[in-house]
Amino acid sequence: MSKAVFSSDFTLGILGGGQLGKMMLYHTRKYDIRTKVMDPNPHAPARLACDEFVVGDIQDAGAVAAFGQDCDLVTLEIEAVSLEGLFRLRQRNIKVYPDDDTLELIVNKSRQKDFYVQHDMPTSAHTNYMDRQSIPTDLHYPVVWKAATGGYDGNGVQILKSDEDRNALPDIPCLIEEAVDIGLELAVIVARSSNGEIKTYPVVEMEFHPTANQVEYVICPARIPDRIAETARAIALDVSDKMKHVGLLAVELFLTKEGKLLINEVAPRPHNSGHYSIEGSFTDQFDQHIRAILGLPLGATSSKVPAVMVNLVGAQDHTGPVRYEGLEDAMQLRGVIPHIYGKKETRPFRKMGHVTIIDEDIDEARHTASKVKKMVRVVSR
Repeated sequence: MSKAVFSSDFTLGILGGGQLGKMMLYHTRKYDIRTKVMDPNPHAPARLACDEFVVGDIQDAGAVAAFGQDCDLVTLEIEAVSLEGLFRLRQRNIKVYPDDDTLELIVNKSRQKDFYVQHDMPTSAHTNYMDRQSIPTDLHYPVVWKAATGGYDGNGVQILKSDEDRNALPDIPCLIEEAVDIGLELAVIVARSSNGEIKTYPVVEMEFHPTANQVEYVICPARIPDRIAETARAIALDVSDKMKHVGLLAVELFLTKEGKLLINEVAPRPHNSGHYSIEGSFTDQFDQHIRAILGLPLGATSSKVPAVMVNLVGAQDHTGPVRYEGLEDAMQLRGVIPHIYGKKETRPFRKMGHVTIIDEDIDEARHTASKVKKMVRVVSR
């Protein structure tokens, strides 16, 4: 980037003030980069760490355009932003990473799946539908239903096992995927700089909550053969190359029980599957995202130590002001590092924080992670 960014009047705008924005700001503070954040929640976690906080609707085109007009570059921590607003900023020669073209492809899961098929990338078979009535009645259950837009953290995804499940679906654009016999769920984060430099992080293994369809554990490195890891990284690089994103791209994959890798979906930003990197990697994903969008040299992506991340989510029957039970006890365990996101209100399965466990032995780290999961509860007061 031609304009100096360190200790200058350069302003980085961030759309979204959640935990991902908050963790990006660890590094903008480190580099002394001026930041401006917009979020509709006046109590958003990122509000305290930025130079300027704006309460505004990130899905409103006018608000996004107004927010970014005095920024030198705009990025985001959540995909649910106004594409029209991003387009208006680009028309004013304000850099936007990822841009509206990239987001338009990714935010619609039907369009995203079509992209993989069009580029001959490995993914499960699917069919798009405009509404519930369009879905045929002769489905071969089980199948996977996904909302075309708006899904997050397991919402908008459902396994259909009967006509009763089908008939209870919301009447919205969607897709039906064939059910895959999954052995493991994996992810690869690709960093692509605005200068064209590209690096991948190690393949991680993800374990999901059985009913919430939400990641519970992320394990780095994934406990898979080297040849599988090499293929996974090659697929992720191919997706990154075809999408031409700038910043981070988290590529989620299924490893079937037959040993085949299939692309599930992607996210064009720092991702839950990369939180382990704060303690586990030479360059964590948030630092890397800032480096990538600013055109700075990308950092080393290799791991310093094996790491397992545990998501801390709201207990199922608790809504209201948050309280963390058992966290101090968990902190007495070797290698346990907590991250509390700063959300004051909990609700069932809301991501409220995470804990990283580092250990030279990945299996020992995973064992400790199970202990942490049992010890810590996120409840209401």
